Amino acid sequence: MTLPEAPFDDPALTPAGERLLDAASELFYRRGIRAVGVDLVAETAGTTKKTLYDRFGSKDELVALYLRRRARRWQAFLFPYLRASGPAGVLAVFDALAAWLREQGRGCAFVNAYAEVGGTGHPAESVIRAEKDWMRRVLVALACDASLGAELHLLYEGAMVAHTAGGREDAVPTARAAAVRLVAARGAAV
Repeated sequence: MTLPEAPFDDPALTPAGERLLDAASELFYRRGIRAVGVDLVAETAGTTKKTLYDRFGSKDELVALYLRRRARRWQAFLFPYLRASGPAGVLAVFDALAAWLREQGRGCAFVNAYAEVGGTGHPAESVIRAEKDWMRRVLVALACDASLGAELHLLYEGAMVAHTAGGREDAVPTARAAAVRLVAARGAAV
C-alpha cells in the first residue's frame, strides 16, 4: 500500500516571515480568520504591516499559507501512527485524530476556514479542498477500496465535527467502532 503524497511543501521564509506565519497560524486558529486583522498579526509577530505585505502579498495569501502549514502539521502528526499500525492503518487514523483533537480545542481548521471563506473564491478554498481530498485518498489507500475509503472518510470528518461543534467527547471512539464494523462487513482487514 502506497499513501498519496502530501499536497503541500514548505516555502522558504525569512525569519520575519516565519514569525508572521507563526503568529497568523495561532491567531487564525484560535480567533478565526475574519476576526484577525493584519495589524494584530504584525504586532504579535513583532513586525510591521509592510513586512507582512512584502512577504505574503495579502492577508488572503497568508491565510492560504497558514492552512498549507496546518495540513503539513497534521500529516507529520499522522504518519507515525500509520507507520506503527501496520495493517491496522484505518484504525490508526482514528487513533491519531483522537490524540490530535485533545490539543485542538477549535476542531478542524479547514472546516472552520471554509465556514468563513467558502464560496468566495478565496485562495484558501483550493487548499481546503486539497487537504480534504488528500485525507480521503489516504483512507482509500489504507482500505484498498475506493468505496470503503470514501465511507471511512465520512466517518472521520463527521467525528471531527461532532467532537468539536457537537461537543461529543465520544465522537471519535464511536466513529472508530463504526469503522471496525464497516470494514468487517466488507470482509476487509483493519
